[in-house]
Amino acid sequence: MDTLPVDGLRGTLVGRAFLPATEKCLAGPGVIVLREDGVYDLSTVVATMSGLLDLADPVALVRQAAGWRVCSVEELLENSLRPTPDAPHLLAPCDLQVIKAAGVTFAHSLIERVIEERAKGDPLQAEMIRGRVIDLLGGSLSSIVPGSEKARQLKALLIQQGLWSQYLEVGIGPDAEVFTKGPVLSSVGTGVKIGIHPASNWNNPEPEIVLAVNGRGEIKGASLGNDVNLRDFEGRSALLLSKAKDNNASCSIGPLIRLFDDSYSLDDVRKCRVKLEVRGADGFLLNGESSMTQISRDPLSLVSHTIGAYHQYPDGFMLFLGTMFAPTQDRGVAGSGFTHKVNDVVTISSPLLGSLVNEVDLCDRIPPWTFGLQAFIKNLAARGLLRVS
Repeated sequence: MDTLPVDGLRGTLVGRAFLPATEKCLAGPGVIVLREDGVYDLSTVVATMSGLLDLADPVALVRQAAGWRVCSVEELLENSLRPTPDAPHLLAPCDLQVIKAAGVTFAHSLIERVIEERAKGDPLQAEMIRGRVIDLLGGSLSSIVPGSEKARQLKALLIQQGLWSQYLEVGIGPDAEVFTKGPVLSSVGTGVKIGIHPASNWNNPEPEIVLAVNGRGEIKGASLGNDVNLRDFEGRSALLLSKAKDNNASCSIGPLIRLFDDSYSLDDVRKCRVKLEVRGADGFLLNGESSMTQISRDPLSLVSHTIGAYHQYPDGFMLFLGTMFAPTQDRGVAGSGFTHKVNDVVTISSPLLGSLVNEVDLCDRIPPWTFGLQAFIKNLAARGLLRVS
């Protein structure tokens, strides 16, 4: 699977890379741009991705800044397949941004969330409950506009039938679910392992489009993401959402951010298709595809539910837009549905954003996250990249 978009380097592709030490510079993360003649470090021009996206016209800066050449594009992508500290490789493309996520924004995944809740996190109960829920709801949810009169009428009917759910409330009600997926700097990039909690027996990937939004609420570009989810934990109680969502390496974003320019816009996000492949060491293969045309809330609406008069993010945020994927294909016992196994390789791709690839492991076996905000700031200072403008 190609890491880059199908149109190659036609778009404005920016990201972050680990840059090994040289005679002139200490090792550390840098803001990069991919060009036809190589990968260029822009750190001396803009030290953080948050700072780049905060500019009125980040595309203009990226095109005008000289930067210094790190390596060829091919070298960077090859190094990123198996990252090592002595070679430049891709990191998650965000730094100071908060990692936010919108939930139950597609009708199919909304139904699966209701099933999780009814099954109390037991995958063996899910198939039986799925049949009843689908019979009652059918495909009616896909045509419901959240917060509309039709949505209010459906809510009244479902309450009468004893089927109303907190997931339906945020799925078709006036208020969207937007939660914090993980702390600043905790997401991982392409080519490295993603983590599942060792106590989870029912979990899945959540392939999503991720918007890059600055502190003014302006969407500057998009990337791909995997919002790894523990269905058994969240199914037992929605109050376990943080444990179901925020574990070591349970959030991957990448491979890059494609900035909005003359080749790519928010309308491309609205109509894009996202593919998922899970390939197991046991020979298991799962494929799926979803279309952003089926999302129940427009990306601009989800951004407005995240930032505004009531809630600010001065350093910006990365916003997962939700997924329609909730795999039900059996993997083992009939009726048990899908769950990850260690060494699964998960590939999330979209034609104009490229491919994000990660291998599954247990979150307590993956190296712990240690490079937080203090380490990041100290590293920038040691490299002479902190300055007051």
